[in-house]
Amino acid sequence: MNITLKIWRQANPEDAGAMHEYQVHNVSEDSSFLEMLDILNEELFEAGEEPITFDSDCREGICGQCGVVINGVAHGPEVTTTCQLHMRSFNDGDTITIEPWRATAFPVIKDLVVDRSALDRIIQAGGYISVNTGAAPEAHSVPVPKPNADRAFEAAACIGCGACVAACPNASAMLFTSAKVTHLNMLPQGQPENLKRVKNMLNQHDAEGFGTCTNIGECAAVCPKQIPLDVISTLNRQLGKAFFKGV
Repeated sequence: MNITLKIWRQANPEDAGAMHEYQVHNVSEDSSFLEMLDILNEELFEAGEEPITFDSDCREGICGQCGVVINGVAHGPEVTTTCQLHMRSFNDGDTITIEPWRATAFPVIKDLVVDRSALDRIIQAGGYISVNTGAAPEAHSVPVPKPNADRAFEAAACIGCGACVAACPNASAMLFTSAKVTHLNMLPQGQPENLKRVKNMLNQHDAEGFGTCTNIGECAAVCPKQIPLDVISTLNRQLGKAFFKGV
């Protein structure tokens, strides 16, 4: 396959940045999207040019590091992470536009790499339970109804990639925040601190500069782990309880 790439290049956070065009030839349709970028970077390096900076770690769809906007869609045309996207999803002669996540809370560090530490600070604000550490308790000591366990597991699948923020017209991180709240709310260990957790995490969400959720649903549409949109309603119900009880 021969591909034309239009890639966002930005030297540092203060740089204005611009789109640059590149040609990549003889790309195997079995190559992953990141392998295709590796090929381009090898060519740029051999030509004495600055390679394109992009983030990746596990390349197995687990860590959430690799996200970029491909042809206007977070993670690209398939519902998966960028690292699990393969070139068979494109056609010979295609022009592919690649940009970083676009959000005030995700400032660009260089090229396609953004600072997603705002999500970490939301977790620090309340995405945990306060317990004494020690040996792991017996697995069946605290019974959890199967529907609750399934719901918690579904929400806990979130990898924190930030695609929900990139896809949202408001740059909201409500799907991410709600997934973390729902995950802990559905389990007995997380319920004692739940109302305090919801308030603290939402306050941090707003303080980081994320937008407000208006239930457009773009976040759930691009989520590589298919976190359902209704986790946001779970968070809103818990927030209402927190206000009612004066937490």
